[in-house]
Amino acid sequence: MFKRSLILILLALAMPALADPPDILNVTVDRQGDLWKFDVTIRHNDSGWDHYADAWRILDPEGEPLGTRNLAHPHTKEQPFTRSLSGVRIPDGMTEVSIQARDSVSGWSPELVTIPLP
Repeated sequence: MFKRSLILILLALAMPALADPPDILNVTVDRQGDLWKFDVTIRHNDSGWDHYADAWRILDPEGEPLGTRNLAHPHTKEQPFTRSLSGVRIPDGMTEVSIQARDSVSGWSPELVTIPLP
């Protein structure tokens, strides 16, 4: 019995910790001539370099990336946090885009936040 319990504990410790995906709390969009600027606010239970929100991206309605903002470090003491991406090209006639966040363990979140373009 002890041996089986020890094996189960070791297996649990070897598995990556499961955490909620990054939450996109707010998105602001500003058109700057032919280019766009996106400010995205994210909350994630960053635990350090082993597990943190490490990127967000802008997707067109077909799911193709229009721009990606890589996040260079964990934000363990800054939650939620906002980061910007400027110089994004949006094709003429596009009326909405989606934002998707990623963490370093689970990858891209299945949840998208769709926003209308002004």
